[in-house]
Amino acid sequence: MTMFSDDDGRRAVEIARTVVEKHVRRERIPEMDFPEGFREKSGVFVTLTTFPDDGLRGCIGYPEPVSPLIEALMDSAVSAASRDPRFDSVRPDELDVIRVEVSLLTPPKEITPGEPSELPGLVRVGEDGLIVQRAGFRGLLLPQVPVELGWDADEFLGQTCMKAGLSPDSWLLPDTKTFSFSAEVFSETSPRGKVVRRNLSERHGRDR
Repeated sequence: MTMFSDDDGRRAVEIARTVVEKHVRRERIPEMDFPEGFREKSGVFVTLTTFPDDGLRGCIGYPEPVSPLIEALMDSAVSAASRDPRFDSVRPDELDVIRVEVSLLTPPKEITPGEPSELPGLVRVGEDGLIVQRAGFRGLLLPQVPVELGWDADEFLGQTCMKAGLSPDSWLLPDTKTFSFSAEVFSETSPRGKVVRRNLSERHGRDR
């Protein structure tokens, strides 16, 4: 079941693109029209990739619905361009070769297997994103990641643990909490190009 229409997704990407470009060029971000539903709280991630090689250039967002979508979207766009600690800030001369993608998230729900070893059977690769939380450490991977990198559920869990700074088998420990969420993902087909809803079962070969 979809929560956002194709028009919603297209507008979300257009807004993210405008915010990225204005921020990188140090120009004023204008007032923008947006769907009424964007006033509701929602999790969101903005991902920037290079074109055509599809390399990751920035990816930051809000896992939880703590802010109105429009606010979280705009802040995530700024963060993806300038606050991802893995990368230098995007330069103006890169804007023509950067593709913008927006993931609109459902609220995370804890997965509660009878035994930790049963957890992989409850993870739907290609549908679920994961959050692993333990002892103050927290890691998140979007649902498109395991498909793009060819992971099964076990490796997806292990890599999410590593994203949190934990050992890859930490999901087996009884005090580790694992949450799943889903995402509707909209992406430019090329820089400033057509925006399409992504089929998360298709591999695109990039990391998050």
